[in-house]
Amino acid sequence: MQQATPLRVALMTAVFGLCSAPALAGDASSAMQEDRIARVESGLSTPVVIRGAGGGKMDLRARMAFHKVPAVSIALIENGRVEWARAYGVVNADGETPRTATVDTLFQAASVSKPVSALGAMQLVQQGTLSLDAPANDQLNAWKIPDNALTRATQPTLRMLLNHSAGTTVHGYFGYPQGQALPSLLQMLDGTPPADSDPVRVDVRPGTLWRYSGGGFSVVQLMVTEASGQSFGQYMQRAVLGPLGMTHSTFDVDLSPPQRALAATGFSTEGQPVAGGWRRYPESAAAGLWTTPTDLAQVVLEVQRAADGAPGKVLTHDSAQQMVTRGLGEYGLGLYVEDLGGRTSFAHSGGTNGFRAQIYGYTHSGQGVAILTNSDNGAALISEILASISAEYDWPEFKVTEKVAIAGDAANNQQIAGTYRLMDTPVVISAEGERLYLQSDLFGAARMELHAQSATAFFTTDQDMVLNVTRNAESKVTGVSLDRGANVYHAARR
Repeated sequence: MQQATPLRVALMTAVFGLCSAPALAGDASSAMQEDRIARVESGLSTPVVIRGAGGGKMDLRARMAFHKVPAVSIALIENGRVEWARAYGVVNADGETPRTATVDTLFQAASVSKPVSALGAMQLVQQGTLSLDAPANDQLNAWKIPDNALTRATQPTLRMLLNHSAGTTVHGYFGYPQGQALPSLLQMLDGTPPADSDPVRVDVRPGTLWRYSGGGFSVVQLMVTEASGQSFGQYMQRAVLGPLGMTHSTFDVDLSPPQRALAATGFSTEGQPVAGGWRRYPESAAAGLWTTPTDLAQVVLEVQRAADGAPGKVLTHDSAQQMVTRGLGEYGLGLYVEDLGGRTSFAHSGGTNGFRAQIYGYTHSGQGVAILTNSDNGAALISEILASISAEYDWPEFKVTEKVAIAGDAANNQQIAGTYRLMDTPVVISAEGERLYLQSDLFGAARMELHAQSATAFFTTDQDMVLNVTRNAESKVTGVSLDRGANVYHAARR
């Protein structure tokens, strides 16, 4: 998408009036439902607002334009079913015949592929074909996790791989441009050409540390393909996508012509289309799913049903319970998990080149959502949509918080500015006079403004997060910590 020219704004405004799909049939209270949808569309908010700064609720279409997100698609779950699904915007680049987003538009799900892949692995566990707790290498044939002193002390297991606690490397994958040669799964695991990723190895003792690892899910991919005797895409179609009725979804790396006609083009932070429309991800289990929100909602519903004791189409009650029970970190098996007392929330987000995705669900309440966007800026928009949904449907999370900000101090900001490292990822803090900004790929490509609470504490409105500055005895800034809920993450200055 180009920068906002008058023609482009006019085109998007015209398209927005046509792109909303009707609410799902069979609802006797359609007028009330339409009112609720309208309130969601007009009720967006950043997670944090500044007291006295004005603002208030915002319109979805306006926020799409603000964040340069060409299209977003949403499926809302209420009372254990998809209550409504809507799509907004356009899904291709300037200069092409405009294609309106519909509820059937395909988006890359990115790391939301992981919980779907976990369902496939858990079904093989249910059948006794794979074991969660036997050594992973005992269940691998063509390739094995290279042995070292760490693996000899504790052998990685499928449970650890699904929990990101196996000590495996490779945080995520970059994808391959259209027309570029694709590596085999074994080449990806060993990081040999034409793979563009590092080899998957164990460099932390398994079972001792939670560390996100797309590489670990590539090991899961090999375990699943060898145990099932099928390609990963074939197995997932037979074992998960088909039974759940995910008729628009595929793990195939290359889309068929009909699928390509439904696929959204991905867009960069600056609003430029990804070359070729999108990149290809042969790291299927970690990042390869193409889908729609209505299809992804079936995954949320399956976990809810099975975890609550109702018959699942793919999962047993025990499997679902294990998936939504925390191991190390804030993670179960393929899902981020939060115990809220009367219910458990489970979720996953994801990002590939040009796409951002999110699923969220609750046990015991039949509530949840799936949201897909075709922009690197999509995470910020998704956060604002979640705040609106939470307010309308009375969710226990994503409540908007009001905070007080004080005037910034240019000299203090200059002392804090610099590069830090958090979870092996750079965190760049930059100063512009009295304003201070933070950027890290951990939170997205766009930078976030830091608002001062004191000389050493700052908050963002984009996320409910506080940054605290650490100084040594000479008052030199040595690091920062990020407080998110009950968790504190420390970042040292580089």
